[in-house]
Formats: sequence, C-alpha cells, structure tokens
Amino acid sequence: MRILKSKNKAEPKKSAEYGENKSKSRLRENLEAIVIAVLLALFIRAFVVQAFKIPSGSMEPTLQVGDHILVNKFIYGVRLPVTNTCIIPVSEPERGDIIVFKYPVDPDKDFIKRVIGIPGDVVEIRDKKVYVNGKLADDYPVKYNGNGILPESADQKDDFGPRTVPKNSYFVLGDNRDNSYDSRFWGCVRESAVKGEAFIIYWSWDSENFGVRWGRIGKILE
Repeated sequence: MRILKSKNKAEPKKSAEYGENKSKSRLRENLEAIVIAVLLALFIRAFVVQAFKIPSGSMEPTLQVGDHILVNKFIYGVRLPVTNTCIIPVSEPERGDIIVFKYPVDPDKDFIKRVIGIPGDVVEIRDKKVYVNGKLADDYPVKYNGNGILPESADQKDDFGPRTVPKNSYFVLGDNRDNSYDSRFWGCVRESAVKGEAFIIYWSWDSENFGVRWGRIGKILE
C-alpha cells in the first residue's frame, strides 16, 4: 500500500510539469507567429505594397480628400527601404501614371501627382492646356476652378515652358490644375525619389458628411 501511495503522490507532479511545458510551448508558438507576421508585413510594406491616405484636393477629381489608396512599390523595381536605391529594375514610370514620391523640397513628406513628361519630353502649358512634344496631353480628367487665365509673369500655372525633362527625371502635375503645387513650381521629380504607382482605392471616408463613399471603394486608378 505504501508503494501505491508513493506512486499516486508523484503523478500530479508529473501532470503539472507537463501542463507548464505545454503552456510555455504555446506561448512560444504564438510569439513566433507574431514575429513572422510583423516581419512579413514590414517586407510587404517595404517592397510590394504600401497604403497612403489622400490629405488634399490636388488630385481631384481622380482622388478626393479621405481616399485611402494602395501603391505598387514593386512595379518600378526593388528598392532599398532607407535610401530608395533601385537594386532590381522592373519598369519605369510612363506618361499618365499616378505616382507617389518624396517631395523634392522636403524629402520627409510624400506627394502624389500624375506623370506628364518623361526624360527627354518637351512640356509646355498654354492657356491652361498641356502639350507634350507639341501634342495636347490632357486625355484624362482634370479640374479647373474657373478663375480665368493668368499671364506667365503673374503665375506660371496657366502658361509654362517649354521645358525639356532632364535625364532620370519626371515632370508631374496634379489633376486639380489650379490648386496643385507641382513641377510647374519646384521642378521635376528625380527617379530615385519615386516610391511607386497608385493603383486602387481601398477605402474612402467623407469627413464633411461623416460617411463612407461606398462607390469609390475598389476603384482602379487610371
């Protein structure tokens, strides 16, 4: 009987040790899953897709304040996260692409505009109309405030150029032509500053009317 008693006393101890080890194993598995998820998210954000929110109306009517977009970072090549140096080229921005880039005046800020001119193009604006290499280039939605046309001596947004786009650079404009701070004022965007191409609206919030713009969700940008 003493031997049986001794065995019965030892069994709970083994069970407790087993439960403790199992609990530690589950905790470790959960931590490993969290670490992997975080690393995967950082990898996707750095090299594949990044989300941005539109804070201003410079790209109206294409993009509205409160639109949340996804930007394809892989389309123009694989870049190092900090320096943005391209290590694996894939393609180059084309006319009409909506790109996100580091603002040339303040690289800590991100801007979004439409590519109008690529390296070697001659860009000219006359009476608000944009010409590239002598041909009218406004074949996508643009917006004007209707305040008339100002002379180039007063404001270069209505009359500009002609200017040749330098090598490894892009001339960009906002679709809201009368309310966009773009290449007409601070010059071209260097290729090394381009982060990626905006391609879809995944969420849109109208703060003025406090509601979701359901019709804009899932809209492909072009």
